[in-house]
Amino acid sequence: MSEQAPSTADFLARIALLEAAVAARDITIAERDEQLRRERAEAALRIQRLQLRIDRFNRKAFGRSSEKLGQMLLELEDLETDVAAGVPDAELPIVADTDNVRVLPVRKLNPNLPRKRVIREPSCACCPGCGGDLRAMGEDSEEMLDLVAQAWQVIETVRPKYSCRTCDKIIQAPAPIKAIARGKLSYAALAHIMMAKWGYHLPFYRQAQMMAAKGVDIERSTLARSVGYAAALLDPIYNRIREIGRTRTKIHTDDTRFPILAPGKTHKGALWVYVADDRNSGSQEPPIAWYRATMGRAGESVMSELAGFAGTLQADGFTGYNQIYKGGAIREAACLAHLRCKIFDIHESQPTKLSTTAMAGIQAIYRIEEEIRGLPPAERLAARRRRTRPLVRALRRQLMRQSNGLSRHADIAKAFAYGTKRWRAFNRFLYDGQLEPDNLIAERAIRGFTVGRRNWLFSGNFAAAERSAVVLSIIETCKLCGVDAEAYMADVIERIQNDWPASRWDELMPWNWVRRQEMPLPLAA
Repeated sequence: MSEQAPSTADFLARIALLEAAVAARDITIAERDEQLRRERAEAALRIQRLQLRIDRFNRKAFGRSSEKLGQMLLELEDLETDVAAGVPDAELPIVADTDNVRVLPVRKLNPNLPRKRVIREPSCACCPGCGGDLRAMGEDSEEMLDLVAQAWQVIETVRPKYSCRTCDKIIQAPAPIKAIARGKLSYAALAHIMMAKWGYHLPFYRQAQMMAAKGVDIERSTLARSVGYAAALLDPIYNRIREIGRTRTKIHTDDTRFPILAPGKTHKGALWVYVADDRNSGSQEPPIAWYRATMGRAGESVMSELAGFAGTLQADGFTGYNQIYKGGAIREAACLAHLRCKIFDIHESQPTKLSTTAMAGIQAIYRIEEEIRGLPPAERLAARRRRTRPLVRALRRQLMRQSNGLSRHADIAKAFAYGTKRWRAFNRFLYDGQLEPDNLIAERAIRGFTVGRRNWLFSGNFAAAERSAVVLSIIETCKLCGVDAEAYMADVIERIQNDWPASRWDELMPWNWVRRQEMPLPLAA
């Protein structure tokens, strides 16, 4: 029996099956292509992100940052040294540039520095040509910066004894009060060691080595104990600074890591800085800075320190601050410099039209701030409303518009999201002439500590960390007030040790401090 030929319906069914199989295969291929496209896009994004991180690392390790030209300056210093070593002194330029001739400006030395006048008279008292008498007709003078080498000396205090010929009463001057009983370091020496430790970041063992080179044999442990006793005398000054600072209406804050040793482990401690400085808005109130050490980095530390404070807190975007703003007594003001830094990192590595426009807008805002620095709050506010507000609004429109077309994983999108998320805090300075657009005041105050941390890496215990916070607060406040911190500490710890009355602490504040004159000691029976 022969097979029956397939019908038309069978052919159509087979064709439909083949078409379905082809369509399914096309869908599979399209899905695979889409998956490959996504994987390639993700890979490209990862490469871009890794390249950005490499560029950031290279800038930090070898290149210049957004604000400093460290590496270029080092290279320039070496070039200038080489040129100076190879050019005769007579060929070196000595005055300012004129008519395309490169010459150096004549600089005046600080008139407040001590001066030693040296007069060089001619070798003969009469004219070497004719033998006639000489008459004065003026003088030429030039200044040169000199260094009087640091020299350690021993002060031997001698107290002669006298007896009355009539009643045999013994008269003798009282013994001076020392910072440390039976101690061998003067107040000036203690202040110098504290300044070297916390102001110039020299650990005690390095100071002991430097002193040994000058013929002073003293143990590192002796330096540490002596400074600990002396620094404790500054506690009343430190507490008063904190008390006054919390009465201000605007405070800047920042923090950095501060490893603290403990038995069996190292705590991830933190050092917080609080700065009240309104000089940019024409305020006559003295600037104040104080530090606090904590065993961890949490918002509760700031809440505890700023208990009772009411005003504006200018800080970065650390989430630990969020709970501080919930009560309403403390307003948040963000840091435009952080947004600028995030955009700059991307722009420096992979510049685009978008990043270029954003950087130009932020730079225009800062140019206006430079012009109005030091003006009263009302004038600053008027200038910001007239000139800065349009720039800020244009920047926000750009961030909002361009962010919609970017992958949320892109670095530029993350930078823009950081700005739009906290925009209300970013533009708060547009409504208050006292505020700053950024938190650089606090960042400058913490920068010195981060540099010094490379020398000693950690604090031996929490008590030592708190002691560091006290001395750092004194030094930084003195710097802000234009006061010699070493001379201040030497004088103040001596006054406090000599029973300075607590009712007169304000007279010893750095902004009120007046160096006292040496007074003759009274005689005592």
